[in-house]
Amino acid sequence: QVQLVESGGGLVQAGDSLRLSCAASGGTFSKYAMGWFRQAPGKDRELLAAISRNGLNTYYADSVKGRFTISRDNDKNTVSLQMDSLKADDTAVYYCAAAFVGSSFALATTQRGYDYWGQGTQVTVSS
Repeated sequence: QVQLVESGGGLVQAGDSLRLSCAASGGTFSKYAMGWFRQAPGKDRELLAAISRNGLNTYYADSVKGRFTISRDNDKNTVSLQMDSLKADDTAVYYCAAAFVGSSFALATTQRGYDYWGQGTQVTVSS
């Protein structure tokens, strides 16, 4: 059983940057591909970024490509999401998630592929 705890959310202005972190415990972190999702009010949860177990493969949704960067530290059992050039449309609850995958290079790019979820952290971007 993996526990995930997000941190770093808050209220920022459009154009600002924010860095979210997710701390994992209760499992072997390096056996999990990781992802960041968000859900805005009245909208479906969407995958923003994903990273493979070894950190060498990444995926970004078009909506955040070039603005957000996902990274992980397998020694510290953390995954981060650096968010730059934030827009009001980025306002949402942000979740990290873990997917048990066999390959060190594999990505999980669907919600159903994820096994564990954090409780979420609110990001609000004022325009």
